[in-house]
Amino acid sequence: MARNRIEAAARDWFAQRDFVMVDPPGLQRSPGNEAHLHAFATEAIGNDGVAQTRYLHTSPEFTMKKLLAAGETRIASLGHVWRNRERGPLHHPEFTMLEWYRAGEPYTAVMDDCIALIRLAATTAGATALRYRDRSCDPFAEPERLTTADAFFGFAGIDLLATIGDADALAAQMRASGIAVPVEYNWSYLFTRVLVERIEPHLGMERVTILDRYPSSEAALARRSADDSRVAERFEIYAAGVELSNGFGELTDAGEQRRRLAAEMDEKQRLYGERYPVDEDFLAALATMPQASGVALGFDRLVMLVLGAPRIDDVIWAPVTD
Repeated sequence: MARNRIEAAARDWFAQRDFVMVDPPGLQRSPGNEAHLHAFATEAIGNDGVAQTRYLHTSPEFTMKKLLAAGETRIASLGHVWRNRERGPLHHPEFTMLEWYRAGEPYTAVMDDCIALIRLAATTAGATALRYRDRSCDPFAEPERLTTADAFFGFAGIDLLATIGDADALAAQMRASGIAVPVEYNWSYLFTRVLVERIEPHLGMERVTILDRYPSSEAALARRSADDSRVAERFEIYAAGVELSNGFGELTDAGEQRRRLAAEMDEKQRLYGERYPVDEDFLAALATMPQASGVALGFDRLVMLVLGAPRIDDVIWAPVTD
């Protein structure tokens, strides 16, 4: 019941700000093109009996950007997404994502939206803290704002920007900080390892953390920062050590986007032996899509933290059984 109240409050919040609630279809030609996101595949069989591969989307992002290109300026979606190979206290193969976009507005605007919605959820449920296991934070306190470079230096003693694109340099700094390095590695893998082991456990403690300005190589759908091309307009928000949202200043250069998606799929092929098709309609839409900011927030996780539930399954009406 608390989940329903939070959902109703969120929908009203968007309505008051002139957002149009849209309902992107889950069945797509491409589920998304991030190397480490895994989709559910199926077959669509036409009247002629011919089968074509289709996927359940891992995010409504591609469809929503097409709607921005078609002229919408403020849109939001609250619906199901599907991610394979994901199950645990914080992961469920089918979950609810709250995603929204603001055309013509900076990505700091959707950062502020996230904080407002986190506070709204807490207020609606009568919660004074967000809790996960033995961790907690005050959603009403002023958020902590960190760049990834500051976080890597502060928590791991690593000069991140000095290693951009140089995996051996990052590996050397990791060893100096006592972080194990595998025999085979690339820069992206090492970045993620430090983030998971040394950075994330410290984020969102006592107050919400906004981790901003990710390296450009770790932000395939975000535009580069105007003052430093090594980093991008990508942020993530953490509460009680849990990632809640992932947002961008959106990339609108179709050629650059194609190159980045191809690189992601090359990495997926190398690691997992598979790749997903690129959505050509999405790339075509970027030619007329306005500058925009957007963010995806894990709705189930937000409800979970507001209620202090130990597992994501506890706040889903009917969890998928193993």
